[in-house]
Amino acid sequence: MLRIVDRYLARELLVSFLAATLILLLVTVGGTLADLLQKIARGRIPADLLLALIGLRTVDALTTLAPLAVFLGVQIAYGRLYRESEMAVFSASGLAMTDLLRPLLILAVPLAMVMGIVSFWLAPAAVRQSQSLLQEASRSLIVAGLEPGRFVELPNNDGRIYVEAMNGDGTQFKKLFVASERDNKDGTTSLNVITAASGELFHDADGSGRYLGLNDGFRVEGVIGKDNYRLMRYERNDLKLQDSESDTSADSVKRSATTSQLIASQDPVQRAELQWRMAVPVTTLVLILLALPLAKSSPREPRYARLLIALLSWMIYNSAITLGRSWISQGKLSPLFGFWWIQVPTALLALFLLWRSQQLPKPRPPAARVAAVVRR
Repeated sequence: MLRIVDRYLARELLVSFLAATLILLLVTVGGTLADLLQKIARGRIPADLLLALIGLRTVDALTTLAPLAVFLGVQIAYGRLYRESEMAVFSASGLAMTDLLRPLLILAVPLAMVMGIVSFWLAPAAVRQSQSLLQEASRSLIVAGLEPGRFVELPNNDGRIYVEAMNGDGTQFKKLFVASERDNKDGTTSLNVITAASGELFHDADGSGRYLGLNDGFRVEGVIGKDNYRLMRYERNDLKLQDSESDTSADSVKRSATTSQLIASQDPVQRAELQWRMAVPVTTLVLILLALPLAKSSPREPRYARLLIALLSWMIYNSAITLGRSWISQGKLSPLFGFWWIQVPTALLALFLLWRSQQLPKPRPPAARVAAVVRR
């Protein structure tokens, strides 16, 4: 049975955690949106995938976002209680500092379990789905925004393209027309018009470059305002499209690997990724334990002084985790050590601060008290 004070503190923690999560989500989504809009404007990502990619990237970012959100949530909730002297009332009623751990565990244990599920399964699945969507977009003109029977603007104002008909998967088309203009250094404008009776979309050997293979068409080149146009008829002509946005970097590949693949792998990079996934739920518990003593403050302290100290502590902890991840991937640190060399000292430090916060200040000797009175 939960006590009334436990329910009250758990509610305060939950509200603060949700508020911190919402703020961090807005920042994350804002950065993701700006990045995706830039790539859409360059023609590397279809506009139809914007919302899907935002959602998938947000799920992947939860492994870093959620531990920080609960860390800040504890700071905000308990810091307010200290500033408004509610903690002094609890202490006068016999509520010790360690009794505050019970409502924390109500939030920490389920959250750590959820973060384990996200870290081991949901986040890698989100990365794989994002890669699948981008690969599908790069292999289909329909997904990339080309519609049969309609003039479509090419990325970077490179002209307009029109196709009369297209097959179901968007890889073959009939009766294509492409018109583009280019400004010359002498102030004139060059015109380039390409037509084709049929064609198909294909990729080069490495799978990244996209080309339109055009069959049986004409190509007209010239300068607008002059009569020296050049007309060419071709049987086959390949037209290069903007490179698609492919998420095939080494970092993306390791993040998309399943947990079973990481366990069976002997690659240092893959083993570092496995240790990172194991560290996410543990980090959630360690940061919650560290946040409790850091939230203690006096009513006269500046409002955000402890919060700044807490953010600095998180930055140091997160930088150590990042450094350890780099060492494991480079083979400088054995995966057996994992991140325990960071998490265990941090947990011991949190327990020491928690014990120290419960100690009453030692009484001053009578002479010191008299001297203090005289100075006042």
